[in-house]
Amino acid sequence: MTVEVRVPALGESVTEATIATWFKKPGDAVAVDEILCELETDKVSLDVPAPAAGVLGEIVAQEGETVAANALLATINEGAVAAAAPKAAEPKAEAAAAVNSPGAGPETPAARKDVEDAPAAKKAMAEAGISAAQVQGSGRDGRVMKEDVAKAVAAAAAAPAPVAVPRAPVPADDAAREERVKMTKLRQTIARRLKDSQNTAAMLTTYNEVDMSGIMSLRNEYKDVFEKKHGVKLGFMSFFVKACCHALKEVPEVNAEIDGTDIVYKNYVHMGVAVGTPSGLVVPVVRDADQMGFAAIEKKIAELGLRARDGKLSMAEMAGGSFTISNGGVYGSLMSSPILNPPQSGILGMHKIQDRPVVVNGQIVIRPMMYLALSYDHRIVDGKGAVTFLVRVKEALEDPRRLLMDL
Repeated sequence: MTVEVRVPALGESVTEATIATWFKKPGDAVAVDEILCELETDKVSLDVPAPAAGVLGEIVAQEGETVAANALLATINEGAVAAAAPKAAEPKAEAAAAVNSPGAGPETPAARKDVEDAPAAKKAMAEAGISAAQVQGSGRDGRVMKEDVAKAVAAAAAAPAPVAVPRAPVPADDAAREERVKMTKLRQTIARRLKDSQNTAAMLTTYNEVDMSGIMSLRNEYKDVFEKKHGVKLGFMSFFVKACCHALKEVPEVNAEIDGTDIVYKNYVHMGVAVGTPSGLVVPVVRDADQMGFAAIEKKIAELGLRARDGKLSMAEMAGGSFTISNGGVYGSLMSSPILNPPQSGILGMHKIQDRPVVVNGQIVIRPMMYLALSYDHRIVDGKGAVTFLVRVKEALEDPRRLLMDL
């Protein structure tokens, strides 16, 4: 019986995907739920599992092709057994090579065939444009790990580089030191959406700074008790999420969006939290953040952040955000102007905490300070509203007790 392998549901506003890499080839045996290929969309990467056990038949959509939702990718001959005869000589040769090669482990080619490589390694291989056959796995039973892919890429880079396709006359010396890599679907979409945001919105940024000593003192006092009770660390992000939720209630236009000639005000806060991944920036959403406590927010952010870095976020987890927080401070940024995440009307940029001299009650003192930046769509948010929003965030962060008393 022939079973069809189709593109899974791609989620809200996503209409197509690109075949990043096939992990199986026609004639290979597959098990139920074994990963057959990886798709790249404009939001996330998706693994396509086998719907049935058997032998992979025809591959309809090849690597690099763009396919629509529910499009046919391949077929599986359910219950069939992979032919072993044509491969009989190959395993022997591979086994001999494994015995004779220095440092080869006890792995057998037959066992390696059924080994599932690390998800991070698959993603790295897809991005580098190499197959598992080109990588020497160091994991158990020859499992390819992410660091194995890095070694293979480094080794390839050390080999004589082909002359780059000339975009203009380039000295041979320079051409040999250049590398041309096709942008991933995700990176192309990030580039397009950010440029569209600049072209569409009347974007403006306002700045302020916040004294972080109040939060740092509160966090140091309660972090051990908090972690013991809730099983999650008390970070800074939950304070920022709560402070933004508090400010959005007072300045609702920052939590709204433009739809044609209408303004859509949202009586909820779905907080996007920008996360950097090897493939680019993604923005998972903490839904109904205004209804959550500090512990629930920290747990959700930790869970989404881990899934984002592993490339396992679903479409639903990145859809519907109403406001975004981006933390460039984790990379050392002291000041920046974040770009809006359309169709949202506001995004808060956090930055590095740095000791600076400030004047308090007429005295110069050293305080841990952070610059804040609010980029907003001036078509819907006036300057007064933007400044008021940022001041309310500043007040809540400098005196966290205000959050508890809804002040």
